[in-house]
Formats: sequence, structure tokens, C-alpha cells
Amino acid sequence: MIRLVEKIIQQRNPLFKLNESLDGRVLLAFIYQTIKSLVRGMKLLIYLKAPKGAMLGKGVRLKFSNKIKFGKYLKLGDHVELNGLSVRGLCLGNNVSIGSFSRVVVSTTLQNPGSHISICDNVGIGEYAYLGGAGGLTIENNCIVGQYFSCHPENHNYQSLDDLIKNQGVSRKGIYIEKDCWIGSKVTILDGVEIGYGSVIAAGSVVTKSFPPLSIIGGVPAKLIKKRGPEDKLNAA
Repeated sequence: MIRLVEKIIQQRNPLFKLNESLDGRVLLAFIYQTIKSLVRGMKLLIYLKAPKGAMLGKGVRLKFSNKIKFGKYLKLGDHVELNGLSVRGLCLGNNVSIGSFSRVVVSTTLQNPGSHISICDNVGIGEYAYLGGAGGLTIENNCIVGQYFSCHPENHNYQSLDDLIKNQGVSRKGIYIEKDCWIGSKVTILDGVEIGYGSVIAAGSVVTKSFPPLSIIGGVPAKLIKKRGPEDKLNAA
């Protein structure tokens, strides 16, 4: 049984090894939960989507599903919402995992639809995330993200004192997160930010500007704390 469970999980995570201290009841419970999630994944047929090994939690919702694409082994926690209303669509790569109660919403308006959200292969995002895509959001391969993550690639204009802020329109630049980043819990990233590959963002940070590769950043607003890796790699970056 242990080897069977390992092989199933290794389809998503080739390096996975079960801890030998786990007893049979835990494994049976895991298998039961996995089967239920896979059965829920068949719900994607209703949206004319091939399940591709998808595992869905309870209460998952897809809106504007014709604009949503995903790869193999998608995993969505309980009550996740995907909203594909956009110009370029919502695309999730292989082995993408999004935690319970998260919302991935490119846009909510028909008047000025947002650009896109692209979450690439092997990205894991914790519970209660809010990912907007009005100005475009891209998260490259192999990023890991903690709970309560939020991205807001759009700003409200407010320069005029004669007009209500809500009537002054918006500006959009987009957010781009390169591969192999670790983003802690409760991080907020604002419009126009680019995060270089291999960077680490401390929990609770509010990121208002861009940072180069291999940066360790933190604070409100976030600042560079130090760089990762040996000097030769830092110079190359």
C-alpha cells in the first residue's frame, strides 16, 4: 500500500517519499480523500474540460470557463473560485496547487476586462489567496507561496480633486514573478512589480517596487535585506 500511495503522489511530485512512521489508518484516510477529490475533478466534464487528473475540493467554482485552461494534475482546495473573464485568459500549468478559499480573478467587469493570469508549472499557493489579473499577472515555474497571498496589478487614478476617485479610471502595468521564488504568508504585491528569479519575500511584506534576481526582501514597504548565493552568482545575476 505504501508503494502504491507513493507512486500516486509522485505523479505530481517525483521526489515525494512517505514517512515510515505513518500508520495504515492515515494512509487509508488519505486514499479516501484523494479518491473523493478525483471524483469531484470529473465535474470539469460539465465545463467541457478534460479532467487531466485534476483534484477538486468541495464547492469549487469556475466562471467564464471558456477562458480557463489548465494542465495535468491541477489541485484546487475547498471553495476555490476561478474567474476567467479577460482578454487573454486564465492559464494554469501542470501540477498547480491552489489552497482552499482562494480566488483567482482576472477581472469582474465587462466594460474594461483585465488582461490575463498565467500560473506556470509546479506552482503551489496557500489558502485564502486573492490573485487579480487586470493588468496581467504571471507566476513562473516552481514558485512556492504561503497563505493570504494577494496580487493587485491595477491602480485607481486619484489626481483630480473635482471628480470622485471611483470615476477617474484605472492604470495597469502588470505583475511578473520569475521562477523559483519563495513568497511567505500574508505578502501583498502591487501593480508594476517584477520579482527576479530565486528571490525570497518575507512574511507580511508589501511589495511596491521591483527587485533583481536572488533578492531577499521584506518590510512595509518591502526593501532589499540581502542577496542569496555566492558572489560569482550574484555578479552574474
